[in-house]
Amino acid sequence: MTEKYEGMLERFLKYVKTETRSNPASTTIPSDPKETAFLKELAAELEDLGLDNVHINPQSSYVMATIPSNIDYKVPVIGYIAHIDTADFNATNVNPQIVEDYDGESDIYLGEDGKFKLTLADFPSLAKYKGDTLITTDGTTLLGADDKSGVAEIITMAEYLMAHPEIKHGEIKIGLGPDEEIGTGADHFDVKDFGADLAYTVDGGPLGELEYETFNAAQAEIEIQGKEVHTAVAKGTMINALQVGIDLHDSLPIHDRAERTEGREGFYHLYKMEGTVDHAKMTYIIRDHDREVFEERKHLLERIVAGLNAELGEERVTMKLYDQYYNLKDALDGHMEVVDMAKQAMEELGIKPDIYPVRGGTDGSKISYMGLPTPNLFAGGENMHSRFEYVSLQTMEKAVDVLLKINELNLQNK
Repeated sequence: MTEKYEGMLERFLKYVKTETRSNPASTTIPSDPKETAFLKELAAELEDLGLDNVHINPQSSYVMATIPSNIDYKVPVIGYIAHIDTADFNATNVNPQIVEDYDGESDIYLGEDGKFKLTLADFPSLAKYKGDTLITTDGTTLLGADDKSGVAEIITMAEYLMAHPEIKHGEIKIGLGPDEEIGTGADHFDVKDFGADLAYTVDGGPLGELEYETFNAAQAEIEIQGKEVHTAVAKGTMINALQVGIDLHDSLPIHDRAERTEGREGFYHLYKMEGTVDHAKMTYIIRDHDREVFEERKHLLERIVAGLNAELGEERVTMKLYDQYYNLKDALDGHMEVVDMAKQAMEELGIKPDIYPVRGGTDGSKISYMGLPTPNLFAGGENMHSRFEYVSLQTMEKAVDVLLKINELNLQNK
C-alpha cells in the first residue's frame, strides 16, 4: 500500500464498527443520536487533518469542511459528499473479516459456524476480485460499506492532499451527512453553506460505476377502515379491511412489480401490509425513470382508491401520496460537464466507466434539484444492505485515485 492510501483500511474498519443505523420512525435530524455522535467524531478528525471551516451545519446536520485552494487562479469549487448512516439490516456489533489475496474462486465463510458464505454460484462478482483484499461481514450484520467506504475514501483523499501541498488543486468541499438510507438526509442540505459549484456523491457500488440517471420516486401510505362483525352475520354488513387491501393490490398491473421488472421498467412495490378485518395499513413505493409515466402511475393509484370508495359507498380508503425524489438526469440537463469530467478521470486511470440507469436514487438526486449538479461515483460496495456485503480494498484505493484525478482535471476549467 502506498502512502496515498495509508491508514484507509484502519479508518474504514473503525467507521464500520461504529453503529450509525438511521431510524425511519424518528422526526429528529439526524434520526438517531448515534449518528450525531459519529458526525462529531468525523468533524474532529477533519479538524485534526487541518481542513478549514470544519462545522456541522445546523440546518442539515452535515459535517462540512474545506480543503483550501493552492493555486493562484479560479477554477470551479468541487464538492464530495457521502452519508454515514447504514440501512435497516442488523448493524449492531459489526465484526469485519479481512480476506487477503483472494484467489477468485474459493468460498468465503462468514463467521466460524459456517452457516453463511459467499460463493461464486450466488455471487459471480467475486471472480473479479482475484488477488484483492476483501473486507466482508461475519454473517451476523451488514458491513456498512454503503456508505462508509465513501466516507473513508473522501477523508483519505483529504489527508493525502493536506500532507502534499505540492499537488495542485482548486478549492474542495467535503460534506458528510446522515439519514440517506431513510430518504430524508438531503432534504435540508444547505447548498449555499456548502459552497461548491459542482459535486459528486461517492456512494455507488462496484468499480467504474458512474450514475446520473435515477428513478423518479414516490411513496403511498394507505389506511383502510373496515367494519368488523361476526362472520355468522357478515353478509351485506362486514367490510374486511384486509380484503379491500388485497382488492386494491390486485387492481394494479401484475407485471409492474419490483420482482418482475428490470432496466428502465418502473413498478409499484408493496413493502408493508398489516392489520385486521377492522383496520389495515399498506405502504407502497412507486418508481419510474420516465417522469410522465411516473405521474400516470400515481394517478392510477389515486383512481383505484377513488373507485374502491365509490364501491363501498363512503370514504373508507385514505391515502397519503408524496414524492421522494426525481430523476437525476433531468436535473443535470445542461450540466453534463460534471459527468464528462468523472468519465474522463476514470478513462485516464484505465477504469471503464459503467454507466446505466440506476434502479434507485441517491442524495445527489435531491441536491441536484437544489441547483448543485451532483452525479454519483463508485465507492466499491457489493451486496449492500445484507450479511453478504463486502468491499475490495483495491477498489477503494481506485476510488481515491478517481477523486484526485477529478481535482487534477478541474485545473483545466479556468
